[in-house]
Amino acid sequence: MANSQGTPPVIAPGHTFGTVTDKISAIVLARKTPIGWYAGFAAAFALTLLLLVSLTYLVLKGIGIWGNNEPIGWAFDITNFVWWIGIGHAGTLISAILLLLRQTWRTSINRFAEAMTLFAVSCAGIFPLFHTGRPWLAYWLLPYPNTMNVWPQFRSPLVWDVFAVSTYATVSLLFWFVGLIPDLATLRDRSQSKAGRIIYGMLAMGWRGSSRHWHRYETAYLLLAGLATPLVVSVHTVVSFDFAVSIMPGWHTTIFPPYFVAGAIYSGFAMVLTLAIPIRAVYQLEDFITMRHLQNMAKVMLVTGLIVAYGYMTEAFIAWYSADKYEGFVPLNRLTGPYALAYWSLILCNVAIPQLLWLKRVRTSVPVLFVISLIVNVGMWLERFVIIVTSLHRDFLPSSWGMYSATFWDWSTYIGTIGLFLALLFLFLRFLPMISIFEMRTILPEARVDEEAI
Repeated sequence: MANSQGTPPVIAPGHTFGTVTDKISAIVLARKTPIGWYAGFAAAFALTLLLLVSLTYLVLKGIGIWGNNEPIGWAFDITNFVWWIGIGHAGTLISAILLLLRQTWRTSINRFAEAMTLFAVSCAGIFPLFHTGRPWLAYWLLPYPNTMNVWPQFRSPLVWDVFAVSTYATVSLLFWFVGLIPDLATLRDRSQSKAGRIIYGMLAMGWRGSSRHWHRYETAYLLLAGLATPLVVSVHTVVSFDFAVSIMPGWHTTIFPPYFVAGAIYSGFAMVLTLAIPIRAVYQLEDFITMRHLQNMAKVMLVTGLIVAYGYMTEAFIAWYSADKYEGFVPLNRLTGPYALAYWSLILCNVAIPQLLWLKRVRTSVPVLFVISLIVNVGMWLERFVIIVTSLHRDFLPSSWGMYSATFWDWSTYIGTIGLFLALLFLFLRFLPMISIFEMRTILPEARVDEEAI
């Protein structure tokens, strides 16, 4: 019942090369766009306009319209930055690491997971850019030749983020686009409109499916997967250094790099589940995104959730074991201080509720999985909020303590980025294949062998 890699069937039996290609490409090449798509895109675009209004007003008035203050200089903006970067991690993990490990179950979800990575990074970049207060001078962060011979301060975490995130975005974009080329050629050949043939033909870059094309494609795809693999670890490690290199109690700890990486994969897979379940239902893709895919993602969430829970315990232990009264105050403040509700909520969302995934009945229930994925997304946002705000609002001197309260413009900017993310996702679902056609056809013989074995 297993294929040569020891895995069970990845798609429902009974498909042929023709039906796989027809079903996936028909979603893109349909002459009439469904009304539901227009409604969803209109709602997402409205939120994107809210983001545009918020950022325009921010540029005109300054970041004082946000709730940032002294001592809480980082608040919603950096919270959202770290949250969005974390969401983008699952796409790279599914695409690169699972490809190198020859995990065929990634095939049904890797394409929109990679797209999700690009959209999440686009949303993440907005926050540090505008947090500087002068986004039109952002090019100063780049080491370009200039008449004053002024270079960026390479000891600044802000500069580290620029290099890490820009590298991550570039490699992810190349990896995503290279993987699309054979499918773009399929759309070019099947498109009934002249505009479609021209646009998809340009994007397909002359792909004809020759042995030379496939050889170069597979070489480039494997090399990009190898480049993307260390980025899964390095990007969020660099983001964690934004906090860990400081001397602020609650931030100055060596647990942050692995803790942040595990949390990023945790939230990333939660978002993949959040997107995959409705997409699977609306487009009737149950034959391609099977219960096995959902169960595997649930298991990855369970494992990374346990690592995150271990990180919480280790963080508290380090604070106690250090015998530093300032470090020891941090966990007590989180448990009983003004933001205790946020802390206990994140423990409920990230530690307690995901333990239900131990039960197979839960892992095989699509509605329950969807609810748990939403809860984890909320919990991981709360985690970033608690790490940033509770560490800043009470530091060494009681005379410098303060409180943070989000303003309307904090919320509107955050909600607007969710709209931008969804608007880009709707455009992707309408104009590009959300599932890799040629990879599904590649594993089809394996599914047939499995069916015969059964």
